[in-house]
Amino acid sequence: MRKLTSLVLTLTVGALFLILQMLIIHKFIERSKSEVLKDQREALQTPVQYKAVHIFMAVVSKLAVPVVLVEPSILKAIMQKRLGHLKEHNDCEFVCIKRNKTTFAVLQHMLVHQQEELISSLKLHGFAVFKTEGGDPLTAHQLMTSKLVPYHYLLVYQDHLIHLALLYERSDLYLWKGPLELPSGSKLYQINFQIGTFATPYSAAIKKFEVAEVKIDGISLKVPKRPNKFLRSLQNSKFLECDYQQAMDFYSVHGKDDSSVALDFKSRAIDVISHGQRILDELGVSFWLSSGTCLGWFRECSIIPHSKDVDFGIWAVDYKPNIISAFEMNGWMLKHILGKVEDSFELSFIHKNGLKLDLFFFYEEVDHVWNGGTDVYTAIKYKYSFPKFHLCWTEFQLMLVRVPCETESYIEANYGKHWRKKLEEWDWKSSPPNVKENGRWFEEEYQDAIQVF
Repeated sequence: MRKLTSLVLTLTVGALFLILQMLIIHKFIERSKSEVLKDQREALQTPVQYKAVHIFMAVVSKLAVPVVLVEPSILKAIMQKRLGHLKEHNDCEFVCIKRNKTTFAVLQHMLVHQQEELISSLKLHGFAVFKTEGGDPLTAHQLMTSKLVPYHYLLVYQDHLIHLALLYERSDLYLWKGPLELPSGSKLYQINFQIGTFATPYSAAIKKFEVAEVKIDGISLKVPKRPNKFLRSLQNSKFLECDYQQAMDFYSVHGKDDSSVALDFKSRAIDVISHGQRILDELGVSFWLSSGTCLGWFRECSIIPHSKDVDFGIWAVDYKPNIISAFEMNGWMLKHILGKVEDSFELSFIHKNGLKLDLFFFYEEVDHVWNGGTDVYTAIKYKYSFPKFHLCWTEFQLMLVRVPCETESYIEANYGKHWRKKLEEWDWKSSPPNVKENGRWFEEEYQDAIQVF
């Protein structure tokens, strides 16, 4: 009897245990199904831009490719917050901003050995890959080079575009971005060409910038440390390469002056440009190469050895009263102050190496811009008119400087249609085709408008 009771008890306990196991398994299965459905619902609800960025960053992180997020729409959204507060930010607030493109940048030399592996891995993860390329910016001065290098990768995931721009280091000062030209017949409608982004049909120069590592929307990213400053720099980043073929054509006709006198002048002129640039940069005053200095860059990719001085252009509205004291504190001698800030203003300084730097201040009218000149002996004012222009970056004598983007019309206004020829005679009051008399200073104005030291 005891054996029977023990058997029944054992069977009962076993049955209960089996039922309990089945209940647990059933609940686990139901829970798993629920979680799968939840994951599927969340996947369907997750914006494609987030999925594209998440997958892209997973791939580049695995390959240790140091890409930097440079998408303006996201940077504008985060620049109101301190980056330190974003390091553990997990809500989809920034990456999920509605858009059809996300732009990243990477230094070309950091990617050169991993390009093939990166592309093949992205394709495996569902990306369609397009590459644009062009001439090597590091050998632009070598006229016979035909080497092609990648400029941009356009990575399409579903209907979202990851734009990866390659940046080339040009000197220690700046990074160079190539123009973006869409592949013929492509349907990359996500690309909107606009100023202030990396999607521009022209090359650009971006001053080197620091990056910060942050966690945004659960994704670890690198972003410019000062987003606002970075975005401002993109607004006026267009880059012009000097026309080396044009320079060679000029030298083939007129010869190249490599005399000791010419080389000495060029060396001193470079010092003047570099030192003057440093002072004006510290003051936050933008300038561009003007007059003969601009002609030398545009026509010869160099400094005209017989030009005798260096010329900068500055917008009159950018004038700051401490310009004079800043130059004097840096060892320059003030040579003259001509005109008034509101009319025909110009400053001239002598560098410690004996070379003169002229600062010409420009004024904007409805349909043109102009700068003035003053004859200190007659008090006659002169006006030099130019078509309106924008400013571009260029590399000149290993310096990153500004020049008028519409350089040829600027040069032609000042030097006429025969600017390609070497000028033997030049009179600042009568030779320029864009000059005309513009009145005369009254005698009571002499003390302020004509100051020669």
